[in-house]
Amino acid sequence: MASFWEIVDQVLWQSDVVLLLLDARLTKETVNREIEEKAKSLGKPLIYVITKCDLMEKVVVERCKKQFRPSVFVSAKKRFGTTILRERIIIESKRAGHDKKTIRVGVLGYPNVGKSSLINAMKGRKSAPVSPMGGYTKGVQRVRADSRILFLDTPGVLPHWERDDVKHALIGTHDFTKVRDPDLAAMELMKKFPKKIESFYGVRISRDLEKSIERIALKRNMLMKGGKPDTMRMARTMLKEWQEGRMEK
Repeated sequence: MASFWEIVDQVLWQSDVVLLLLDARLTKETVNREIEEKAKSLGKPLIYVITKCDLMEKVVVERCKKQFRPSVFVSAKKRFGTTILRERIIIESKRAGHDKKTIRVGVLGYPNVGKSSLINAMKGRKSAPVSPMGGYTKGVQRVRADSRILFLDTPGVLPHWERDDVKHALIGTHDFTKVRDPDLAAMELMKKFPKKIESFYGVRISRDLEKSIERIALKRNMLMKGGKPDTMRMARTMLKEWQEGRMEK
């Protein structure tokens, strides 16, 4: 079987327009520069699709307009932005000189950024398999959204050189059950989103993030023998709820 990167390369060659998906909560972390460079070197029109925008404050999402051009903000969950994205795909295809009846659109990005969910939202009913865990899509899924657009859904891929376990835990590339140091990942999450996590769990803010996880564990009654807070289990639960998008704005 071809490797994920071989599949991605094939899809890039076949695509008339490329969508590079970014998680609205972690746009900087989910820009796959390798895909970006490959698409641009092939002269493919590239649209940045900011997914899960319902999970972030509007002012934060709006900043992305200056960083990523052209960009479209979508929420597959709330069916927001799909019409705008369809229009942008057609515009970019025309600019590139394509006059085909069917526009082949490659859907690319990190694992768990919402590729299959986006395709299902664009089609209007479930067509591509979806999972909250990264790596669910194993091969190319060809899905016709309408009479003009044919999506090529690909497995999520990481840059060849990237070995950042904490980052991958936050993105959802590594599912919460397999994260090596869940406490470090949970503390990084709290650093990136000060006050947001404490507010979600209803605990007071502290500079001591380990203490904060302990307080959350106590509040959730997640205890070890002797009544001590089970911080590792709590940290995994925090990552699970983050990856599943429960910590809304």
